[in-house]
Amino acid sequence: MRPDCPAMAVPVEQVRRRKARDWSPGHGSPPQPERNPAGCPAHLRAGTFWLTRIVLLRALAFVYFVAFLVAFHQNKQLIGDRGLLPCKAYLKSVQQHFQGRVSWDAVSYAPTILWLLDWSHMDSNLDALALLGLGISFFILVTGCANMVLMAVLWVLYMSLVNVGQIWYSFGWESQLLETGFLGIFLCPLWTLSRLPRKTPPPQIVLWGFRWLIFRIMLGAGLIKIRGDRCWQDLTCMDFHYETQPVPNPVAYFLHRSPWWVHRFETLSNHFLELVVPFFIFLGRRMCILHGALQILFQVVLIISGNLSFLNWLTIIPSVACFDDATLGFLFPSGPGSLKDQVLKMQKEKARGAWPTLRYGPGCMVRQTVNLALGVLVAWLSIPVVFNLLSPKQVMNSSFNPLRIVNTYGAFGSITRERTEIILQGTASPNASAPDAIWEDYEFKCKPGDLRRRPCLISPYHHRLDWLMWFAAFQTYEQHEWVIHLAGKLLANDAKALSLLALNPFADRAPPR
Repeated sequence: MRPDCPAMAVPVEQVRRRKARDWSPGHGSPPQPERNPAGCPAHLRAGTFWLTRIVLLRALAFVYFVAFLVAFHQNKQLIGDRGLLPCKAYLKSVQQHFQGRVSWDAVSYAPTILWLLDWSHMDSNLDALALLGLGISFFILVTGCANMVLMAVLWVLYMSLVNVGQIWYSFGWESQLLETGFLGIFLCPLWTLSRLPRKTPPPQIVLWGFRWLIFRIMLGAGLIKIRGDRCWQDLTCMDFHYETQPVPNPVAYFLHRSPWWVHRFETLSNHFLELVVPFFIFLGRRMCILHGALQILFQVVLIISGNLSFLNWLTIIPSVACFDDATLGFLFPSGPGSLKDQVLKMQKEKARGAWPTLRYGPGCMVRQTVNLALGVLVAWLSIPVVFNLLSPKQVMNSSFNPLRIVNTYGAFGSITRERTEIILQGTASPNASAPDAIWEDYEFKCKPGDLRRRPCLISPYHHRLDWLMWFAAFQTYEQHEWVIHLAGKLLANDAKALSLLALNPFADRAPPR
């Protein structure tokens, strides 16, 4: 509009009075967002974590959903009735170890609700656990609200799978998800299903539990590298990592070909982020926020550079606890009645002293007792973990209790310089030793095989068999019982085992000889 337009000639005060008259409450207009004296929308204040809890719960529900999806698609083939390592046989061996009965010792050794179910239909049991976990995690992911009951059910369900998963569930992210999920239980009210349960603000002890978790994850990963492979000290590890990591993705192909100075910078940055930045958590609000931002950025880079299951997605979750509502407000829409508007009103009520206090109510006393007990439990279980961090013989990705509430972490303490790949082949030739015998390759869904095939991109999803094939390449088949079981099932063209593969050269044909 041109400056000399007649509309511009209307006095500003007259326009303001007209708008005020048109928008008065008497005319049924909607309420407007809170504004400060300068006329700008009011900003959330620092120090509260209502929105933080919503982000934490949704992020945790997302990882749970992926984990249970992997379980639903692969558990029957891996630990089912006719799996590569049936969990029924594993539970029977545990039972025999403890005098052949389901005693408290057996249950505490392998805590799982499968002890209570009918073992004659183990595939159905595994599917039921996975489907129930999928349903609950999807509900929390969509709604952003949860209570202690739902979060405890998710934790028990996944723990039940991890403790019978044997080698398929033997990696650090399984224990990390259980520890993160355990803390998530105490982030919520007991029964209430509300995104903003006014009577149950996020407990500070739980937020510090998440921060203590990310501190141990990052520092443990940094220390295991400094104490491990010498290439981390001479800054050459990244020359090999992208090529020799378990399951490379398409981006890894190009990162591997970066100039040498880029790899040196990557290694130095890794040391800074894992050995220095974790201490930012204890240096006040701004440094804690900086820590969270740097760690999330670091995990995003790792997600882009390789298929590391849901590990890096999971590691982002405790970093979110470094941000308060004022920091995360940009993630939520503004407007009357919005979550951000409700949090702002609660902050103003508290500032005016109008906030309802239940400090001495029975429910509040129980809640405070539970939070105190949680803090004492985590502190007590952290003692061996801290000693492990300080030890020159540090052990990574281990648990000191069967519930995996507080664990040790670490990754890539050693880097392989050359990639060794297992290739499974079959032949229909009557004489397999004959020079003219034709051997045909089986192809996995994500594990490198055919050199003409583009690397896969699946994170946060995870192919457990493909991942274990990378570890099997470091040893012989005699040291991996499941490899022999897999070969036997391929010789029989077993449909369940073949569902874990991308290409069966003997499909619609007789099994290989």
